[in-house]
Order: sequence, then C-alpha cells, then structure tokens
Amino acid sequence: MKRISIIYLFSIIALTCQAQFNTPRSDAPFLNKSQVGAKAMPGEIAPITAPFDIPQLKKPQFPSYTLNITSMGAKPVKKVTKNIQNAIDKVSKRGGGTVIVPPGIWNTGRIILKSNVNLHLQEGAELHIGGEIEDFLPAVFTRVEGIEVMSSGGFIYAHNANNIALTGKGKIVGPEMNTPVRTAENAPGVVEIAIDQNSPVESRLYDGHNGRYFYKPKAVCLVECTNILIEEITIERSVTWNVTPIYCDGVIIRGITVNSVGIPTGDGIDIESSRNVLIEYSTLNNGDDCFTMKSGRDKDGIRVNRPTENVVVRYCLSEAGHGAITTGSETAGWIRNIYLHDCIFDGTDRGFRFKTRRPRGGGVENLYYERVVMNINKHALEWDLLGSPYYVGELANRLPKLPINELTPIVRNIFIRDVTIKTNNNFIVAKCIPESPLTNVVMENMDITCNESIILRDVKDFVIRNSTIRSKNQNMEILEGQNVVFDNVKMIYQENRDMLFSEF
Repeated sequence: MKRISIIYLFSIIALTCQAQFNTPRSDAPFLNKSQVGAKAMPGEIAPITAPFDIPQLKKPQFPSYTLNITSMGAKPVKKVTKNIQNAIDKVSKRGGGTVIVPPGIWNTGRIILKSNVNLHLQEGAELHIGGEIEDFLPAVFTRVEGIEVMSSGGFIYAHNANNIALTGKGKIVGPEMNTPVRTAENAPGVVEIAIDQNSPVESRLYDGHNGRYFYKPKAVCLVECTNILIEEITIERSVTWNVTPIYCDGVIIRGITVNSVGIPTGDGIDIESSRNVLIEYSTLNNGDDCFTMKSGRDKDGIRVNRPTENVVVRYCLSEAGHGAITTGSETAGWIRNIYLHDCIFDGTDRGFRFKTRRPRGGGVENLYYERVVMNINKHALEWDLLGSPYYVGELANRLPKLPINELTPIVRNIFIRDVTIKTNNNFIVAKCIPESPLTNVVMENMDITCNESIILRDVKDFVIRNSTIRSKNQNMEILEGQNVVFDNVKMIYQENRDMLFSEF
C-alpha cells in the first residue's frame, strides 16, 4: 500500500484522462439565491443543453375541460378520497382535462392519477393525507429502496399513465407523526435481505394487513409513466421519499418546494431508473438527500436492468439535507448522463455525494457538474463506496480485495468545473473500492475554502487543475492512487475561517 502525506503543490504523472465537457464554459457571473429555487421560476422552459443527447422536453397538454372536486360532492369537513378519485376517473375517461382542488383543507387517502389528467391544487388548497393503513389499500406495484414490491405506493400514485400532471400553488401535507403509516413495522433488516428477491413480485406483499409488514408510502410515486409534469406544488411532512418517478420517461419537475426536515428518510426528489428528466427552479429542505439518482439495488436491480439516464438539474436550491446532489446508493441498473449546473447549496451537509456498496452492482458514469456555489457543513465532495457494516457486513472492510463479479459497482467519468466551495470539513473524502477504483475524475477551476484538505483511497486518473485550495490543515492522504495529477493548484494556509456561512 502506498500512503502519501503532502503539504505543497505537486504533480504526479502526466495527464491521461481524456473525455470531459463538450459544451463551452460560460463567462457569466455565478447566480445568487434570488435567481434559483422555486421563487425564481419563470413561466416558460428554456431550451435544454447538456453534454449528452436529451430531447427538448415540453409540458404535457390537456383538453380545456375542467372539473372541480366540489361538483363531485367533496366537502372540507369530510374525507374526500372517493370524490377526488371519481373526478380523476371521469376526466380521464372523457379524454382528459384538469381536476381542480380549490382552496381549503381536504382530507384524503391515496389518490391514483390517470392518463391525460392534470391534478391542479389551487393556491390555498391543502391535501392532508390520512395516516391509517387502510388509506393505502389495496397494495400497488412499486419499489422500496430499489427492490420491487407490492405495497403502499404514494400519497399521489400512478401506474402506466401517460400525459399526466400535478400542478398548482397548493400543498400536499403528510399524516400526523404518530399515525400507523409512520409507526407500522417494516420487514426487519435491510431490504435486500428482508425481501425474497427470488420470489415473484406479486407475492412480495407488504400491505400491513393480516399481520404482514408495511413499507411506508412516498409522497408522489409514479411508476412506468410517460410525459409527466410536476410544477409549483409544495410537499410537507412526508413519511419517506417525496417525489419519485420509477421507470418513467419524459419527466419535468419545476418550481416545487419540499420541506421534510426531521423525516429520517425524507429524500427530496429521487429519480429511479427513469430517463429524459428535467429538474429546475426547485427548493429542497430535506431530512435526507436532496436531488438523488437511483437505479435499483442488488440482484433485483440487475434483473430489472433499467438505468437512470439523461437527467438535467439546473437553477435549483438545496438547503437542509444530507447530500445536495447524490448518486446511489442504489446503482444496479446504472446511473449515467447527469448534468447539474447553475445551482446553489446553502446549508446542506454535503455537496456532491456519491454512494454505492460492493453488492449493489451496476455503477455510475458520465456525470457533469458546473457553475455551483456551495456553503455547506460537511465534506464538499464525498465518495462513500464501501458503506457501513450495518448494511453489508464485512464487505464494508476495504481489504482484502475481492474478486470482481456482477455485483461489483463501477464509478467513472466524473467532470466538475467552475465550483466555489466553503465547508467546515474536507474538500474531498473518497473512500472507494480497491478492486474497482474510482476512475477518471477531472476537476477544473475550483475555488475551495475548507478546514481539512483531501483524502483519496483507491482512485485512478484523478485530476485537479487550475484551482485554489485554502485550508487550515493542508495534509493530504493518498492511498493506492494511480495517475493522481495536481496541475496548477495553489494551496494556501488559512487559519481564520470566520467568513464561512455568510449570505449569498
């Protein structure tokens, strides 16, 4: 094993990495907080540019027909699940249109969205979701942390729907904190062990009924849908993940606000095995990761073999959360072609977060991040590719190196440029897999202020160029690094860091 502690500027081996951005750099100034997030959303979608091919996504169109839920007998003092569902069913059967939820507090169970329907929550409208198990019966087809099951689905759920929307300035509010959907018992242990992956999916029933275990509902769960718009809504007090397209194609998420601080698995947006996605002008405050890319877990994810690919995230604001933009830890179907630009992370724990585990399979490739301002609490860039013994037992141990098999993930081709970072912790912590090292990472034009510098373990072709790193502790650890290159990198000792966490 090779271990290097370095204090000053250095270069090791000539640059061998090739592929990078194929789009020109912008010379415009960085955006500020007033220019990103839900409050800054314009009316129209600007053309989508990316370093890979992605279609110019457009909002779905609906017939002019509208139906107010009050015309179906909905009253604020009663549970209106059937009234809303009947309205959606009627509009869909008629050929499409908009179902309007007017101002007021509307108590409801799970709502199933149908093709050619826009469920529109007017400003002042609040859907308050029930907390009884019966509110989410019968069980529906979904995924739980990357493994297919029959379970609760979501507050708003759709399956095999085309041309659908969830819009408006209203709110979706999750159940009270002591209700059964929060307290019902999950199957014990991590899901890949708790769920029999060799059994038919229809037999993997977790509906909390007749003594069976129960998996919590997402806020918005769309499965095998196409041509989707989610715009302007606010989601509060979720039970677990908030907005989750699964196996979807053609997704636009714009101008939404998610508040799930205090929810342990309260991810903001999880793109799961979906493609051709635009996320823009959204504000996330989460109890877990914010903008998250996933593609299935373990052997079940490999069986399904559906990637998350062609995703653009732009003009977004990440505030509270474990990671601002996170890939994994479910990587079995591959995550590729992700482009994030012109975003601000203010108060998030980590900035660019990468997660997988030895038995997760698949991998991550072709990520492009640029023009980002971070003001964060923990490691700015973190590759956590081994995980913890709780999830994978001895496989979390770095050594010994293990034979490569179908469950060995690959992480490669990550390109980052024009990023400003202020953090109380490390600039980079990369704890990778020795038999499958992190490969081909290129960073350019980085302006870093941190407390600790860099930890690299098991990396190959790792390049930082034309950058400045200000830190109190300038020591670096490089363990089993191959072709590590620092090209025109200025390292400055900085003891006084009181300027951190200033306003943008």
